[in-house]
Amino acid sequence: MSLTDDPIVTTTAGRLRGRWRSRTDARGAVTRYATFRGIPYAAPPVGSLRFAAPAPASGWDGVRDAGDFGPTPQRESPYDPPRIPEPSIPGEDVLSVNITTPDPSPSAGLPVLVWIHGGGFVAGSPASPWYVGESFARDGVVTATLSYRLGFEGFGWMEDAAPNRGVLDWLAGLEWIQRHIVSFGGDPSRVTIAGQSAGGAAVMRLLTLPAAQPLFAGAMAISPADASPTRDRARQAAKAVARSLGVSPDVAGMSAVDEVAVFHALGAANPQPDDPIVGLLPRSAEPLPFAPVVDGDLVPQSVTEGIRAGVGAGKPLLIGSTAHEFNEALTGATAARPEADAVELLREAGVPQDLAIAMAAREPERGADWALGQVFTDAIFRAPTAGWAALRGDGPTWGYDFRWESRSDAATGAAHCVDVPFGFDILDAEGVPHAVGEDPPQALANAVHADWLAMVRSGAVDAPRHAPDHSAIMYGADGRRRIAPAYALERRIWSEALARPLPD
Repeated sequence: MSLTDDPIVTTTAGRLRGRWRSRTDARGAVTRYATFRGIPYAAPPVGSLRFAAPAPASGWDGVRDAGDFGPTPQRESPYDPPRIPEPSIPGEDVLSVNITTPDPSPSAGLPVLVWIHGGGFVAGSPASPWYVGESFARDGVVTATLSYRLGFEGFGWMEDAAPNRGVLDWLAGLEWIQRHIVSFGGDPSRVTIAGQSAGGAAVMRLLTLPAAQPLFAGAMAISPADASPTRDRARQAAKAVARSLGVSPDVAGMSAVDEVAVFHALGAANPQPDDPIVGLLPRSAEPLPFAPVVDGDLVPQSVTEGIRAGVGAGKPLLIGSTAHEFNEALTGATAARPEADAVELLREAGVPQDLAIAMAAREPERGADWALGQVFTDAIFRAPTAGWAALRGDGPTWGYDFRWESRSDAATGAAHCVDVPFGFDILDAEGVPHAVGEDPPQALANAVHADWLAMVRSGAVDAPRHAPDHSAIMYGADGRRRIAPAYALERRIWSEALARPLPD
């Protein structure tokens, strides 16, 4: 296949024309790779399909152009601006896959990374320039990104609609990859699923989902949260949104409202508390209302219950979080209580006394707001990371702890999303200075990317597996990689404050 002609591949649905592209990385290496974008893996979810399970995509005659990203389920972003650039693209054909490959030859047999974007299950875009996968192409890996229905369209509970439509979209996309990735140079037996934030939660959901087990070989959960709302929580959330819109909480009622109006009504399901401090810990640990619902059928149990039952136990997993994911969200929370000390405030947040003393002793120089923000971070991300790794026991599990702190005015500390450009090794990409500041350490990107690459290539990292002391790969504040104990307090939060039993 000539590098001067557009690459063309053949799938069972028809032929696709991609584009040859190139990139010069920080090492001066020039990588040529092919991209195929906006490939439908399911029919447009409009009309009668809006709240239905994904239907098969139609084929086409001739050669379909796959030069540009397709429409995205995200119509608007609630984040202004989002830390990761995630464009919204109008259109109806929103269930698509984008592929970057160094060698679109059926005989190439390359490992495959499937990236599931984050955004709280209500936002995010597979068309982000951060997710293209140029550095993975340089290193002989095929990268695919999946779109999936968001918010109410993907996860809103209605008694007369297919539940967990977003999960069904993931499965349909992964099944498409199993059938077709060989045409793009990929090996369907060497698929690693990965994602960050809600994408990391999606990975943990798929890792413990019986129906997903044949569709991938390994997993990377980057800053995963626990996305396991009950049917009752999902039902009440849907009723609240429908009530705010003045319609019935069923397909007929919700179909009468356009998706942008539904998006703006989602906040009705999760009203803000009168006091942001009281009960912060248990409230933060509650799963999001619009997320994969434990429906007793497709999703038979929570992620924690799935791990305990051994679902996905043999698949290699890299799991971890940044040190200060959402700490900055509590800035100003103690303004009305300037005389209260951190321990007192942590107790009001729902932290037991002994834990409150230990947690207040972490980075005390950063103040009480920071200590409360750490509770927020620990409840959503770091406690589940610690608990799930421990529950997997002797399974092939590697933990990491990302502690390098952003130098940007838009992010404080080792904040949410700051690690993503290091893992993709794209420190020169659009939007990276906004998230991490100027001149981030390339040596750290080399280290983080090498660990991600090792997982995709071989299902193992050059580091000790998870052990009872929770030694983890530490990406330090000094920009260096080392192995060190981690997550001790977070394990205690998981087992003592959140009452999630751990094995002896």
